[in-house]
Amino acid sequence: MAFVRLNDAVLLESVLEVPVPVRFIFVLLGPSQSNMDYHEIGRSFSTLMSDKNFHEVAYFADDRQDLLNGINEFLDCSIVIPPSDVAGKDLLKTVADFQKQMLRKRKERELKKHHSSVGMVQDNKEVSPEEEEEGDQEVDPLKRSGIPFGGLIHDIRRRYPHYVSDLKDAVDMQCIAAVIFIYFAALSPTITFGGLLGEKTEGMMGVTELIVSTATLGVIFSLLAGQPLLIIGFSGPLLVFEEAYYKFCQAHNFEYLTGRVWIGFWLIFIVLVIVAAEGSFLVRYISPFTQEIFAFLISLIFIYETFSKLIKVFKEHPLMAMYPTDSTLATGLRDTDDPIFNQPNTALLSLVLMMGTFFVAFFLRKFRNSRFLGGKARRIIGDFGIPISILVSVLVDYSITDTYTQKLNVPSGFSVTSPDKRGWFISPFGDKQPFPTWMMGASIVPALLVFILIFMETQITSLIVSKKERRLVKGSGFHLDLLLIVILGAICPLFGLPWLTAATVRSVTHVNALTVMSKATAPGEKPMIQEVKEQRLTGLLVAVLVGMSIVMTDVLRLIPLAVLFGIFLYMGVTSLTGIQLYERITLMVTPAKHHPDHIYVTKVKTWRMNMFTIIQLACIVALWVVKSTVASLAFPFVLIMTVPLRRLILSRIFEERELQALDCEEEDSPNFDEDGRDEYNEIHMLV
Repeated sequence: MAFVRLNDAVLLESVLEVPVPVRFIFVLLGPSQSNMDYHEIGRSFSTLMSDKNFHEVAYFADDRQDLLNGINEFLDCSIVIPPSDVAGKDLLKTVADFQKQMLRKRKERELKKHHSSVGMVQDNKEVSPEEEEEGDQEVDPLKRSGIPFGGLIHDIRRRYPHYVSDLKDAVDMQCIAAVIFIYFAALSPTITFGGLLGEKTEGMMGVTELIVSTATLGVIFSLLAGQPLLIIGFSGPLLVFEEAYYKFCQAHNFEYLTGRVWIGFWLIFIVLVIVAAEGSFLVRYISPFTQEIFAFLISLIFIYETFSKLIKVFKEHPLMAMYPTDSTLATGLRDTDDPIFNQPNTALLSLVLMMGTFFVAFFLRKFRNSRFLGGKARRIIGDFGIPISILVSVLVDYSITDTYTQKLNVPSGFSVTSPDKRGWFISPFGDKQPFPTWMMGASIVPALLVFILIFMETQITSLIVSKKERRLVKGSGFHLDLLLIVILGAICPLFGLPWLTAATVRSVTHVNALTVMSKATAPGEKPMIQEVKEQRLTGLLVAVLVGMSIVMTDVLRLIPLAVLFGIFLYMGVTSLTGIQLYERITLMVTPAKHHPDHIYVTKVKTWRMNMFTIIQLACIVALWVVKSTVASLAFPFVLIMTVPLRRLILSRIFEERELQALDCEEEDSPNFDEDGRDEYNEIHMLV
């Protein structure tokens, strides 16, 4: 089959009976003895070309996918009548009623889209210029008003009138289910990052501090946020900074926690300046080029940290030819705080627990799209894959009583991770020694680095959550949310608590859990997002439940660190596979004939696509080198330099159409859930 569009219309006198200029030719070749009716297939394309909308698609199509999209759109607006005994007026009446129903639903969707983009329009009244301006700002919340704190004021005026409905809309069974699911989704990384933070800072901050910070800031943010669907938490980039800043303070004999207090003071100053200048509009310039580098690097950090910790375990507990015969040695040392070395089987068991946790979580993620059990059962098992994998691994470790494994360090009760090193309040002027005066002013430099990390992750997460296809109707709050997260985080160092940011994976998962999908009413119709339960209570309750986990210290102490390493490996691997950069890296070693029909493959020459990929890899290598050296504090600065690299330098190397294709994001899954997509594909194949 071939669908040909000629550059200019030509007269095919030997083919057609009438002299009509021809611009499109459909060619179909096949065996003469076939069960296909070639004339019927040709007639189907004639029907397509007689449709005004598809005719326009055919004129402007750039590739095969554009034509397929046009055919799908045609089918969505078509009524298929199977052979039946019903004839005449009865058949026409049935079709007419069905068509009216389709047209009514289509008008409702368009009207709802119009309401969400232009604002509250009632009784078909004429829209005033002021309302039109407000509608434009609703479509583009990053548009600058030109007055100090104008964006913040607009966020408050747009979002807070919905406050009562934010509480009423939470009275729904779907919200209750979302709370249970997101609690585990938020607790797992909190424990994981808390354990690693304790390792990086030698107990200055750990699981307890991260739980308290996540719970307290989560409650306040849920009550005041412009976009309460965001879930705030600790992230990989912040972990990189905390490790680098701790090493810097150790090398120069500064008090680490006191330095964080002054960074917090400068953060308040920086965020007030940025919000006053409506600086959130800068997120427009963070293209997918930088986002992919950022996400790819964080995934690599997760994977690297996993195996580096496992190697450390093998070094501390090397494999020996002969083991002690007294198996009580390991069990007797399980609950001591002194360093433990040379324990038999510890390294092997840690490897089994790490890989076991990873494979169980990964398998349960794939199980969601399998053919076993029902759709709801698969979805529940898939959603709770990480907690199930943690539980299984903990039970395996608990059942093996004669082998030592390092456990999560969680203090008893409401106390800091290392009571002998610090208390709950951190003095700005130093605890054990005076903090240098010049460092109080110089702390603005690391404060800028922290702000860059929080700004990028928070604003990019807000963009993802606020995509048009999610059909959010209550608006967002880019300026308000940034102000809240940074100021709350700036106060945390006074109590020795970690900074937080909008956690991308947890926030998107939260929104997906609150999404209501429409049911397919006709063959070939894709399930679409009907609404999202926009409210404040789910995030609030998740934060409260995470805070209550502080009383579960006896249970948390049963979790081996190797299990958390497995979760980190899972997060790193699954994050990698969803990045376009990773797909293009695999295409570099894939024959061209096996390349998929993605837009960045069909519209960009292979060698130029590979050159673009190599440039991104070079940026990742540069960032990794900076992160691994004494200049690791400059990591955010080097990352932000990829923005002018993309806009100023690459725009001269690549054509604009190539950059648009390479920056293009493929249609992602939030439009419809996995079960809906499977059902759609089956119906589509049948049609």
